[in-house]
Amino acid sequence: MSSDQTRNVVKEIIREIGQECATQGQTVSEILVAFMLCVTRLLDTTNPSLSTIKMQVNFDMNYANRAEFLSEQHHVLEARLAPVVRDITDSCPHLQEEMENVYQKIVSYVLLASGLGSPTDIGVVREVTAALQSVFPQREIMTFTSLGKKNKEQQLKTFAMLVTGIRLYNKACGKGGSSIDDLPAILNEAIPSATRTIDEGLNNCHLRAHQYTALLESMQEDQHRHTQLSSLKLKEALFNVRQYEAFLCILLSDAITSAQEVEKMQVQFATTMEQLKNTVANKVSVDANKVFPLFIALSNLWTGFQDEMLLLKFLTSMTNNLQQFSEIQSQLFSEELLTSLLEGLTVKSDEERLRETIGTRVNVSDFKNQEWLFPETIEHFDQLLIQYHGFCAYAIGVKGLTLPGNPAIGILKHKEKCYVFSSKEAAYIFAQDPDKFIQLNVEKAKEYAELIQLLELHHQFEYLVPYAQARAPDECLMKPTVKCDSSSQTDTHILPPTIVTSYEWNEWEMRRKAIKLANLRRKLTHAMQTDLSNMRRQNCTQVYLPKDVSTQTKRDNSSNVPRPQIFLEGLRGQSSPTTHMVKVNLTRAVDET
Repeated sequence: MSSDQTRNVVKEIIREIGQECATQGQTVSEILVAFMLCVTRLLDTTNPSLSTIKMQVNFDMNYANRAEFLSEQHHVLEARLAPVVRDITDSCPHLQEEMENVYQKIVSYVLLASGLGSPTDIGVVREVTAALQSVFPQREIMTFTSLGKKNKEQQLKTFAMLVTGIRLYNKACGKGGSSIDDLPAILNEAIPSATRTIDEGLNNCHLRAHQYTALLESMQEDQHRHTQLSSLKLKEALFNVRQYEAFLCILLSDAITSAQEVEKMQVQFATTMEQLKNTVANKVSVDANKVFPLFIALSNLWTGFQDEMLLLKFLTSMTNNLQQFSEIQSQLFSEELLTSLLEGLTVKSDEERLRETIGTRVNVSDFKNQEWLFPETIEHFDQLLIQYHGFCAYAIGVKGLTLPGNPAIGILKHKEKCYVFSSKEAAYIFAQDPDKFIQLNVEKAKEYAELIQLLELHHQFEYLVPYAQARAPDECLMKPTVKCDSSSQTDTHILPPTIVTSYEWNEWEMRRKAIKLANLRRKLTHAMQTDLSNMRRQNCTQVYLPKDVSTQTKRDNSSNVPRPQIFLEGLRGQSSPTTHMVKVNLTRAVDET
């Protein structure tokens, strides 16, 4: 619901209250109505109904199931370690002193991430440093800093798990780990203690609920007792103790689950430790591929023990916080007062009421248009969603009592919802007109607002969404608008540098390198000629032109010798592998001249 809609609803309520007061002869202003409506009820310390609502608000605001709580704790740890991780991953050391500084920061991160000891304890720091040196020597710091940011973060987590596993192994061998608490032993003592505390609170709740129920039933049967007890807020007290009981059952279930997980992890831890001892034995050197997975497994199991410790502290804190909202019971109804009021009455427990109805069940043939279910005919009966938190659907609206329903009598399925009853007669009456009694239950919830959460009636009041459901947007009916301030930081150089040192821009330098690479002194030049390429060369020849020669003799005579014309054919080669030369003499005869 938006803020405007909320204000409109509040104004409408104030206006209706003012009109009701006017009809009774009292004229009051809207401001006075709003003041009295809020302040008077909030300051009423003797109202069990108000204590129940406070209890519900406190539980919704602070409780988280196992998975949500552990996930939130892991996020908190990561947020605390984020500055250390950022300082390590952003550093680029060059000098020896800078490398040693980065290595010390890695040691601090490993110690803080494991949670095994104090960073101010010199002995613990030395132990962590020695364990880290065995898996990550300081000489490899340059290799580490050359990695990308994501790879660095993953490496840091791996170092933390390996060092944790090594220290746990040394502790088991009696060679160190004096600062490491024995979490399995602590949990073996703390979980039963927390379970006993919750059980004691549940037993007290059960006793009070049975006593209040007996008194309310006697009021309906005896008019004199009704007059005597009408001034007491028995119904509000009953709803308060039932809500306290429901919350304690949730916490007890979480404690039992925690005990089961711890027992399982102890077996796995002992098995892994024994396997590691057999692998290492007294060997001087061991293959890292064999022992590193075992160290990491020990670290993960120990992290599980630490999670169970946090969860146990959370459950204990929740139990103590809820107890303050049930203290009003002892203020309004002391043991002496209850003893005097219950004189002559029979107080029945929920188990006794269920035993009284054993063997009684509705006759399905009596109902033509109603669908009845029974536990023995339904698969996965435990997963069936029963309305009104398993209380009798008839007794709530008619009697104002929260009586436990007995599924063996019969489960009425009406409009895809299932209802149980405390007696056969209640089932028959409810089945005659289910919508009527469902509406009575809604009216009862309007009269006692704490019933909305106790009976899980949020679908009847869609504008009211529990805080626990509002945190899960996929489950709630209304998705709230979430706003937050956020910031981000981008690295100057996201990718590692890619400078190519062999790059050259000078053309003559590139030519020099090319000639050097060619190494022409050891190269041969080959040439060939084809049929298509012959007679395509430009040839030139030089000849001596004839010249006139004259001589003088006693007798004039002249002669002209023919010029020789001799041609050679086949010098340029043929298609055959061998060369055949043909000599052609075209010189004219002498007598032809």
